[in-house]
Amino acid sequence: MHSSCRMEAVQHPIIPLIGTWTRKHPGTVSFGQGIADYGPPPQAFHRVQQCLADPSINRYGPVEGIPELQLAIERKLLAQNSIEIHDGNSIVVTAGSNMAFNTAVLAVTDPGDEVILPLPYYFNHEMSLTMERCRPVSVPTNENFHLRLGEIKKAITEKTKAIVTISPNNPSGAVYTRDELTAVNDLCRQHRIYHISDEAYEDFCYDSHRHFSVASDRTVCEHTISLFSFSKGYGFAGWRIGYMVVPGHLSDAVNKIQDTILISPPMVSQHAALGALEAGPGYIESRLHSMSKKRQTALELLAGIPCLKLPPKSEGAFYVMLSIDSSMNDLQLVKQLIADFGVATLPGSAFGIHQDCHIRLSYGALPDREVATGIKRLKKGLGTIPL
Repeated sequence: MHSSCRMEAVQHPIIPLIGTWTRKHPGTVSFGQGIADYGPPPQAFHRVQQCLADPSINRYGPVEGIPELQLAIERKLLAQNSIEIHDGNSIVVTAGSNMAFNTAVLAVTDPGDEVILPLPYYFNHEMSLTMERCRPVSVPTNENFHLRLGEIKKAITEKTKAIVTISPNNPSGAVYTRDELTAVNDLCRQHRIYHISDEAYEDFCYDSHRHFSVASDRTVCEHTISLFSFSKGYGFAGWRIGYMVVPGHLSDAVNKIQDTILISPPMVSQHAALGALEAGPGYIESRLHSMSKKRQTALELLAGIPCLKLPPKSEGAFYVMLSIDSSMNDLQLVKQLIADFGVATLPGSAFGIHQDCHIRLSYGALPDREVATGIKRLKKGLGTIPL
């Protein structure tokens, strides 16, 4: 007896693996999982308390989400993303943006189709495509992990069904410019393929970098799928709630997928999300200073490490991808850093980078003191690796 060949082809989830290694070494500072160090706003819990007396929360809800949350999301999209909801598109509430991505893939691809992923990709995207028997086509980015339109163009074939962008980016922390995203979207228009725009980290941009939602151009709604999450900005990771904006012609396909896999989004989580939107962007903005401070601490402490090929950067989200001048296998390096130096990171190979040694740091979940402690341990560990 064995599992399906389809599942055998999917890479092993890296975060549970690193978690297992970390638990064997108590006291390890983990830069592994990408979450914020705060939880939901009080308004979310207030909404949950209010809804508990309503028996409807114990039943299935609308496949696309409850009307109150739909309306609140519509208002948020217009105010913060300049995305207008109209006859040509619609909102679908999902159990997190990972589910939204999987739903998008199921809705627009068939087995054997290709989807383009700029490197480094988010590993769950690559895993989802493999599960659905699609072919992930990875394309290189520049040394700062920004898009290279020429490489994307070269990767388009008759089997290509979509191009995926993540901005702000997980795992690199790059924030793609309006010009970059518009150019990708124009390519999709020309080739009649979809642009899947993952915007889970929309709230985390630093310095002069700004988030741009490509679907703010009303004329692109026919081929643009936008994915959003409550997990990051509102500290909702465990509540599993997100949403997507899809072209109107995909509504029937998306509803079939939702009804089969989810039936309806979790009712209690939807009410909590409604409370979060009532708190508004001010809740997140009040915490951006703290996140920006963690980022600055991380970049300052990482600067000047001899084995780094390039100065560390983090334009958005809460990640830094380090390019290391070493012949060492990145997974072996990660294991050694945990076992010998008490600091956990993720290997670049999990994100599709195989040519050189890379590791990703996520500083968002750690208190300031642990960020400093962890990077000091990292520096010590990197000082021992073979070149």
